[in-house]
Amino acid sequence: MTAHADRQRWVAVAEELAQTLAIDVLDRDRSGVDPLPQLDLLRESGLTTLLVPAEFGGQGATWSTAVAVIRALAQTDASVAQVLAYHYVNESNAGFAATAEAGERWYRASATNRWVWGDSVNPTDPDLAFTPTADGWILSGTKRFSTGASAGDVVLVSGTVSGGDDDGRNLTVVLERNRAGVRPLGDWDALGQRQSASGSVRFEDVAVGSDDVIAWGSDEPFASLFTPAIQLSFGNLYLGVAQGALAQAIDLVRERRGSWFLSTADRYRDDPFTQRIVGDLDAKIAAAEALADRTGEAFDAVVALGHAATAEDRGRIAVEIARLKIVTNETALDTAHRIFEVTGSSSAKASTGLDLHWRNIRTHSLHDPVDFKRLEVGAYILNGENQPISLYT
Repeated sequence: MTAHADRQRWVAVAEELAQTLAIDVLDRDRSGVDPLPQLDLLRESGLTTLLVPAEFGGQGATWSTAVAVIRALAQTDASVAQVLAYHYVNESNAGFAATAEAGERWYRASATNRWVWGDSVNPTDPDLAFTPTADGWILSGTKRFSTGASAGDVVLVSGTVSGGDDDGRNLTVVLERNRAGVRPLGDWDALGQRQSASGSVRFEDVAVGSDDVIAWGSDEPFASLFTPAIQLSFGNLYLGVAQGALAQAIDLVRERRGSWFLSTADRYRDDPFTQRIVGDLDAKIAAAEALADRTGEAFDAVVALGHAATAEDRGRIAVEIARLKIVTNETALDTAHRIFEVTGSSSAKASTGLDLHWRNIRTHSLHDPVDFKRLEVGAYILNGENQPISLYT
């Protein structure tokens, strides 16, 4: 099967799942509870093992396929799409950052158990410390914005070693969600992405052993590709929100009876102002989709280089992904806002749920400031400069 055919197959799986998620997405959004039944649907669909290499029990798909799946789900349920996006990136540490032996072990365990990977790695909240013991470390501290940590099977945790021979080094481990001392606080109360399970986690003297380690911190280009991967996932998440918002708006416009009393048209769908706005938004979304597909395939090419990838390769793809993030951020915000201009006052009813798209994109687009992505692209274009490797760049 060609890569394109494989992508189409998995996008079709995601689109079918999205139809199921659409049935109660508004009720679930209003409840704000963790999406445990929805994660079971992801497991049953095969999407959770999409990026695990086939030789280790997974589907062996490419990143361009994975982000296309995220995009398809985000059209209906951006919260569940976000959890899946973070799952892919968290799990990918087994391929990018782990040793070959450790990577195989984590991949096999993930595929066999159909794990969903949450995380607790927020770098702007560095209140985690690994204190060495005779048997490993004791982990203590609190992390906010820990997506999927309260709903997934395992949690990717990153912190700094405090004391001993490795003092000051960054350590990343994988812990079961129900391990003693791991306490999700259930404090996620955002405007949107309400089912993304993104609350804080407190670690109270958690025993950590060497078998829990997935990687030590590294600026090696290939090992740090999970950061461009998450930004690529965001770009596709935002594009999916824009697509879903416009699709719902089109349905609402087609159902509208009559037209504005000053209009020369008999129906809202024939009004030139309505057609102008829909045409403008559709064109911008189509352009963003083309950019997303091109960028996804470019990322595949860099990933395929493996550890032969250079700093220049990583820097170049990071800029390409930053371009996508800029475009999809603006496109989704603009679309989710302007669709109300053509759907009318009745579309503002809570029962319609058209606001879900705007609340979701407005919330997640604040993850990291898009203005710094603009600077990242500008510095590269003008001066050939790359940003320092981090969990955001």
